[in-house]
Amino acid sequence: MKATRRLVPLLAPALFALTACGIPATGVVQAGGPASGIVPATPVYFVRDGALVAVSRTTPSPGDVRAAVELLFAGPTPAEGLGSLSTEVPGAPAAVPPAPGGAFAVPGKTPADTPTVSVKGDTITVRLPGGIDRLSRLATRQLVCTAAAAHRIGTPSADTVTVTMSVGRWHARATDGNCPGG
Repeated sequence: MKATRRLVPLLAPALFALTACGIPATGVVQAGGPASGIVPATPVYFVRDGALVAVSRTTPSPGDVRAAVELLFAGPTPAEGLGSLSTEVPGAPAAVPPAPGGAFAVPGKTPADTPTVSVKGDTITVRLPGGIDRLSRLATRQLVCTAAAAHRIGTPSADTVTVTMSVGRWHARATDGNCPGG
């Protein structure tokens, strides 16, 4: 009993120090909306000084390969064009302003004028719209790198992504092994 009486006076200051740490009690503090995490974005590859450059574009579905290819066909924004970005993809405008809500659309284009995209495993097939005879080597790399980068967001464990492209009698097949950052 004597030991207990001696311990109580020694423990009281320690307990007081733990409960009174100097932080005043407050109510609920209004500080805005909930944390939103990472903004969903997809890399789209454009050209600067003959080399591919990835540009991060905000999109509702970052792993959506079709959306990424459509962003590529929309071309660089006016601000990106001023930053010396261009595209080798035929039919893509030099610079397209974003539509309301941040979406990119190619003015005057109909669904028949846009590429069709399908994905099976780690193989992406892109059927180019009419009016394009073929893609240059650099345009092919733009398309391959953009499509593969979007695919890798949804399938990060993919070893090699293969992209096949066709329009009319022209066909090409390439992998993302030569893509910057890949």
